[in-house]
Amino acid sequence: MHASFQSTAPESGQRIPVVVHAPDPISREGTISQLRQHPVVDLVDKVDAQGHGVAVLLAESLDPTVLAWLRRLVRNEGLHTVLVVSLLREAELLDVFECGVGAIVWRHEATAQRLFRAVLAAHRGEGDLPSDLLGRLISQVGTLRTSAVGTSGVQPSGLTPRETDVLRLVAEGLGTGEIAGKLSYSERTVKNIMQGLTTRLALRNRTHAVAYALREGYIS
Repeated sequence: MHASFQSTAPESGQRIPVVVHAPDPISREGTISQLRQHPVVDLVDKVDAQGHGVAVLLAESLDPTVLAWLRRLVRNEGLHTVLVVSLLREAELLDVFECGVGAIVWRHEATAQRLFRAVLAAHRGEGDLPSDLLGRLISQVGTLRTSAVGTSGVQPSGLTPRETDVLRLVAEGLGTGEIAGKLSYSERTVKNIMQGLTTRLALRNRTHAVAYALREGYIS
């Protein structure tokens, strides 16, 4: 079971440029072979159009080199990024989310369909996380927040009650349509709320927004 924020196929005729990075050629070719099964994926060696392409990065764990690579892909090249990884420690979760990664896949679960779902979610600026990671994120942020109580006297600020309601449901793994139904909003309203808060607070995607809301104590 995965915590997956809504991801649907792109509009008819639209293809998603995807570049695959891996530490060895065998892993890279295996991933390319899996993604090639989906006709909407356009596998390329380099994505020229910033903000429209997806990078799939394979790694065993999150060492400083991999983290720097993630930051370059997201911040410098403007790519939506899927991290396919074997191991993530609790202390590394916020680093991953705050550098802009919204979709994570465990390597042992990286089937063709699982990778494709993550690519679609990343392309749409949404999130796709293993459910156990979401629980670990909540635990990690709760620990950080508890240790910081009383250190600054600064109260959380930045989210409206409506934004908090939406993010709470995002954190539960609901998609845009499901959130709209629960809150009696239109899907466009939900999308506008998410776009407004991510833009205003300089957050990179839904997963980063959830991490922010958890860290600041809006949701738990």
